[in-house]
Amino acid sequence: MSGISSFVQGFPTGHVVESALRIAAILIGAYILFRVIGIMSGRLTRIAHKSGEGLNRREREKRAQTLAGIIRAASTIVIFLVAALMILRELGYNITPLLTGAGIAGLAFGFGAQNLVRDVITGFFILLENQYSVGDWVQINNVDGVVKNIGLRITVLQDMEGATHIMPNGTIQLVSNFTKEYNQALVDVNVAYKEDVDRVREVMESVGKGLKEDPTFKPGILDDPKVLGIQEFGESGMTMRMVCKTEADQKWAVTRELMRRIKLRFDEEDIEIPYAHRKVIVSRDRGWLPI
Repeated sequence: MSGISSFVQGFPTGHVVESALRIAAILIGAYILFRVIGIMSGRLTRIAHKSGEGLNRREREKRAQTLAGIIRAASTIVIFLVAALMILRELGYNITPLLTGAGIAGLAFGFGAQNLVRDVITGFFILLENQYSVGDWVQINNVDGVVKNIGLRITVLQDMEGATHIMPNGTIQLVSNFTKEYNQALVDVNVAYKEDVDRVREVMESVGKGLKEDPTFKPGILDDPKVLGIQEFGESGMTMRMVCKTEADQKWAVTRELMRRIKLRFDEEDIEIPYAHRKVIVSRDRGWLPI
């Protein structure tokens, strides 16, 4: 108590009151800033909650909550440090050595943990820009898989064989998202040159129409399947291409069902799907005879 009394007595009364008012203003300003940031982060979460439906809405809400938590935590640290330094200055302490030491420590930390900082910053922008979501099928750095988890530091993928790939966000250079908004089911079918192209087109269009009217697949198909025509001429036949606009996560199911139905219908219509033929010749009594 005697130390505090002597410290207070060292100041003129007017200066003590003025410093106390400034400290109170600093604390009030810090509290107001903290509350404003909390309100803004809460609005971000509510906007994500109201927009969209189904899994997309839940993923946006989860992402918004993550970003809001990051913003609140970072803002709290910054506001607390700035307010603490301002209060120390008002109490008469020289904060220059403290700032110098903090700058040196921050520089050393930056050099030592630059990869970690890069991963965190990249992860923040992945979440902010909604580049991909949990459940999307993506290709990242030439690795295909389903996104299982998105964090500030890492992204976790699981490929078709079940292998789990853990990627630091700072190493991500290229992302290809195959389940963003909508997708295209693409089917290329080889038919023999002897077949009537117009007839083949009619059969494929009929298959596409039947698939779109199927109650099981209709919700995932966004537009009528279209036969684009001959894609290329091959060695043993010509390739007919068919496309169908689908929901983002229905591309593969629609593609497989289209191929299955086309094969069955071609068998019914006696439309030939060519395949490579090979003639083997063996030597018999110094001669070459075909088998």
